Amino acid sequence: MHGNKKEKNILVAGAWPYANGSLHIGHIVSLLPGDVLARYHRAKGDRVCYVSGSDCHGTPVAIRARKEGKRPEEICDHYHREFEQCFEWLGFSYDRYSKTSAEEHIRFVQDFHEKLYQSPYVYEKEVPQAYCERCQSFLADRFVVGKCPVCGEAARGDQCDACGEVLEPERLEEPVCAVCGDAVTFRTSKHLYIAISKLEKELRAFVGSHENWRKNAIAFSNRYIEEGLRDRALTRDLDWGIDVPKKGYEDKKIYIWAENVLGYLSLSKVVTAERGENFRELWGSRAKHYYVHGKDNIPFHTIILPALLLAEGEDWRLPDDIVSGEYLTLEGKKISTSRNYAVWVKDLIGKYEPDSLRYYLIANGAEKRDADFSWRDFVTSHNNELLGAWGNFVNRTLTFIVKYLGGRVPEGVIEKETAEKIGRLYDVAGEKIEKGRFKDAIADIFGVVRYSNKYFDQGRPWITRNTDLKSCENTLYNCAWLIANLAVLLEPFLPFSSQKVRSWLGIDNRWEIKEISPGLPIPEIEILFTRIDKSVIEEEEEGLRRLLFAE
Repeated sequence: MHGNKKEKNILVAGAWPYANGSLHIGHIVSLLPGDVLARYHRAKGDRVCYVSGSDCHGTPVAIRARKEGKRPEEICDHYHREFEQCFEWLGFSYDRYSKTSAEEHIRFVQDFHEKLYQSPYVYEKEVPQAYCERCQSFLADRFVVGKCPVCGEAARGDQCDACGEVLEPERLEEPVCAVCGDAVTFRTSKHLYIAISKLEKELRAFVGSHENWRKNAIAFSNRYIEEGLRDRALTRDLDWGIDVPKKGYEDKKIYIWAENVLGYLSLSKVVTAERGENFRELWGSRAKHYYVHGKDNIPFHTIILPALLLAEGEDWRLPDDIVSGEYLTLEGKKISTSRNYAVWVKDLIGKYEPDSLRYYLIANGAEKRDADFSWRDFVTSHNNELLGAWGNFVNRTLTFIVKYLGGRVPEGVIEKETAEKIGRLYDVAGEKIEKGRFKDAIADIFGVVRYSNKYFDQGRPWITRNTDLKSCENTLYNCAWLIANLAVLLEPFLPFSSQKVRSWLGIDNRWEIKEISPGLPIPEIEILFTRIDKSVIEEEEEGLRRLLFAE
């Protein structure tokens, strides 16, 4: 399993963040596994296409633009640039990061919809649509709020969070505009609908065939099916969006949900064309697709996207793995963008090492249940794990070689136990990454980091360099070999520090056991991680309190 094998076609599809506000750590915790998967599969020698982009269309952007006296393009382009900076700082290795307002996406979506409209699953329907006189705008379902007709609790026009009822705005009691609070009226409008209800058999079989998905994906998807699949509008009365490629619909746009999920296709088509690869092969039977997002996006990837792909009729590959994260809280409280209670990624740039945030969000990942971000835990995990365990092992080993062994890797023989541990780790960590168990994978790797520190201590090279030089050299040879392999194993998770270590040892990042040649020169190395002062904890906590009460 460590050697070369026939490469696979891998699509890693990261959810598209909405270009209506800055990114916070809650977004990153659900998107970061996509970069781990992409880096891992590239290291395995697979052909990887890792794509995502900024979700630019829809009512929220249009309303914000109106409030600020700007064009919608200005709003989404501002946040798109900010997102690009954040993802670059964090080391996200997208093959293409674009936006839904880009020509490459618009062209693909219109071609796809033109063909979709010819299918037996699309029909026209006259429907009441919520309209706000004050905002002078038709409203997306979630921008209508009122009382749930089932339980009486406050609810949005698309769903009641209290009882889980799937709604339409016209079913709400006392519906008002979520933006200005005025009562909404309903105007009749003609729209194109996709008959998702007619695809129940196919969708039920699709969801039922994926017992490997995370529990939240299985539960959410089954609930949507059991509650009765609703046909959904493909078009909307909006000013900002992609034009509908159908005569008679010139004053309407493609509904955002029916075009943003097609971004995985539009961008992978661009990437494969640039590489001279076969786009249909990436979407064919000999491929594997991962969809990486938060749990609120589950139905869009397990019901909506498959429905669009099935209805269009081109035999597209349906999603394989749904990597759906749970929520991240902040210091025990819910992250709230409206109350400005969040850790904004743009504010972390240049302040902390990106690998520190990557490590903390993976090691404390929201994989099976909601996780909490605490500044105390963040600082502790950096100082104890990254610096105290991994950084310490790298620095003490390589500095010892430079200082006492002439700056060259000494002769030695790899211990049997050490070789078995690393060999097993490549297999086990790789398997866990492929199964979406990133937290377990990095815990296994750090288990061997701790073993390595213990091995160094038990070898006591600071003593044996004077009493038993051969034993000292053997210890340091084993430690250098461990560092080389641990750097490769950690690279999908910690790309910046791992790349530094690999450059010192002159090794590539292929996911296979590395050998270290005796006599290899070790350059003067820098400290891999610097300690974060504990005073940061109080400063950051105080900053959060100020944010919370600044309103």
